[in-house]
Amino acid sequence: MNQQPVIITVAITGAVPRKKDCPGLPVTPTEQIEETHKAYEAGASLVHIHVRNPDETPSSDPDLFAQVQEGVQKHCPDMIIQFSTGGRGRDQSARGSMLFHRPDMASLATGSTNFPVGIYENPTDFVEGLASEMLKYEIKPEVEIFDLAMLYNAANLVKKGLLLPPPHVQFVMGVPNAMPVRRTILEFLIKELKDVMPNATWTAAGIGKNQLVVNEWALELGGHVRTGLEDNIRFDETRLAKDNAELVGRLAKMARDRGRPVATGAQARQILGLRLTH
Repeated sequence: MNQQPVIITVAITGAVPRKKDCPGLPVTPTEQIEETHKAYEAGASLVHIHVRNPDETPSSDPDLFAQVQEGVQKHCPDMIIQFSTGGRGRDQSARGSMLFHRPDMASLATGSTNFPVGIYENPTDFVEGLASEMLKYEIKPEVEIFDLAMLYNAANLVKKGLLLPPPHVQFVMGVPNAMPVRRTILEFLIKELKDVMPNATWTAAGIGKNQLVVNEWALELGGHVRTGLEDNIRFDETRLAKDNAELVGRLAKMARDRGRPVATGAQARQILGLRLTH
């Protein structure tokens, strides 16, 4: 039985859901700080942050990211802070504009893929530019893998010195038109990861109704896990999730029931090779 501590990532907001879809969704910096603290208390050791404009549309405003970062650092001192550089509703030129705030981590999609509406565009020069900015500010990327080619693109970034070893990757399953939710695919991805980036750590995220099953696979296969209202606003088929902490608490129990202790912030930092304090 794999007994390595499991890092629980909480993706608190995302770019798609709105409060009309889920009243517990945090969209203001104050709400996001409070939600992150509750999720931290429930077992999350890494927070993935998107910010929103007053009308709830996705934002790249560095001041909003800074407000959330400051609040999380104050109330969750050892929690890993990860900014999103994702592209939904955000101008490409602004997607890395907040990196000078030096979060612990930032997301880095290493290729383009089809999303339900439109193309998630990440051309090679843009990806390398973001990776260079992360190097400059000593930010560890979380490489987002939406399709198979992105894994090998990440390995090439390591060879170019734009991605420092050991890398950390996230396999995203269940986005319509991208990687389907099949355990055989996840097992193949893990095998390939070990071949092309042997020392990498990994997590897996399942979108929508696929969240729990991907969580279960990741726990069983020795990876780390992600939950949160960005990926799934329902607790089960009968009701919406109350908040992010409810989803985190359920996942923490799942981990313990499977013999995986839940990583503290300090343990998560050690596993990912991050500095121990902000």
